Amino acid sequence: MSDAIRGKSILLTGATSGIGLATARSLAGSGARLLVHGRDREKLDRVIAELAALGATVNGFVADLSSLEETAALARAVASSEGHLDVLINNAGVGFGRDGKKRELSRDGHELRLAVNYLAPFLLTGDLLARGLPRLAVINVASAGQETLDFDDLMSQRAYTGVRAYCRSKLALIMLSFDLAALHPALQVHALHPGTYLDSQMVRDAGIAPLGPVSRGAESILQVLTMALGGGVSGRYFDRARPARALAQAYDTADRSRLREISLKLVAPWRQT
Repeated sequence: MSDAIRGKSILLTGATSGIGLATARSLAGSGARLLVHGRDREKLDRVIAELAALGATVNGFVADLSSLEETAALARAVASSEGHLDVLINNAGVGFGRDGKKRELSRDGHELRLAVNYLAPFLLTGDLLARGLPRLAVINVASAGQETLDFDDLMSQRAYTGVRAYCRSKLALIMLSFDLAALHPALQVHALHPGTYLDSQMVRDAGIAPLGPVSRGAESILQVLTMALGGGVSGRYFDRARPARALAQAYDTADRSRLREISLKLVAPWRQT
């Protein structure tokens, strides 16, 4: 574990299962202060106890990121209870779904994958930044599975598939990463693909045979985080820990601006200003 991580305060969303849990376990012995998020209080309490037993200094936060109200409340809770944050890792997400043809909605009526994988990180990160947090880095866990956004069908109402909605949401998250890097030059912001079809519940739910352990994804996240804390060029996309190219739309500043304006309107009732 890099010495750069020691002593840092790190908020990790989706820390109770899959790649997030593997990342939290890896960070437990790093000397970092861990702020772990989960949707279920009972599962979160078990993870907190496990991480504490591994020697971590840890605090936990419960929020359902399919609700923008709860996402905004998470930002408020972190800011009020901690007052200090070095790193945000937006890891929480939903996959293709058990039934890839069934379109699902968030608690606010938005397409579920866009809501959890993109709108929640958009709101959480924006609300924390409005409070001066985090001060060093934002790491967004995206995917090599990407599809160009259709601004006339951002909520994937036409020809829906879970795969398409997921890939669009992950490209949107990469576009957010590049935007944040441009808007906040003092901050290191990166997006990464943690690994293909790792052994997480979302992969199993989709009926896909896993191609590797979730620890591989945790390793990718920590490598990119270490690079971020070392400084250098912000606003990059990584395939695991290797610099890579995202889909072309991610580099289109006009489309990124358009997505940001739409997103600001969608989260406006809950946004910290």
